[in-house]
Amino acid sequence: MARKHRGKRPYFDVDARTLAAKKAGYAARSVFKLEEIDRRVELFKQGDHVLDLGAAPGSWSAYAAKQIGQTGKLLAIDLEPLTQALPAWAHVVEGDIYELDETLQQFAPYDAVVSDMAPNTTGDKIIDQLRSFHLFSRALELSSQLVKPGGHFVGKIFMSGEFPEARERVRKLYGKVRTIRPAAVRAMSYEIFLVGLGRREP
Repeated sequence: MARKHRGKRPYFDVDARTLAAKKAGYAARSVFKLEEIDRRVELFKQGDHVLDLGAAPGSWSAYAAKQIGQTGKLLAIDLEPLTQALPAWAHVVEGDIYELDETLQQFAPYDAVVSDMAPNTTGDKIIDQLRSFHLFSRALELSSQLVKPGGHFVGKIFMSGEFPEARERVRKLYGKVRTIRPAAVRAMSYEIFLVGLGRREP
């Protein structure tokens, strides 16, 4: 779910990674976050089924679709339309992750569920952190329902007092938990990614 631009903010400054993403054909610099996570934990492989939550503008979907190839399937979900061009094996649905239960199961079970969701920020750090925790919790809940045994999960969350609880929830569902702050995360941001590897048998 895309963060909306409210006034002049450093998140929207054009930097070297923004330019590099555009040059490589991606809509946003956030692609480098997923690329690093994938490089560090070997998240994707050819033929995988992937669910991308909060996909707009579409850079994560484009990267994941490239990694899984035309034998894979990708479902991208967001309230906002995607601006990124995607290949034929990537399917886009505009909708609310709290209301799309049947649609989300389209290519289930998934080898990976990834979420770069963030709330529309208010400027109140505590409120924004809590909203981020709720979005993360929904993404993790969906992964518990839709990821096959041995599959993986990536979820963005704002660092806060709820972080230990979020990490423990991931630990209960996945055999290994990694906390990763990719180099592409802006210095002033308090976002971090929890990665669950090896979905436990339900």
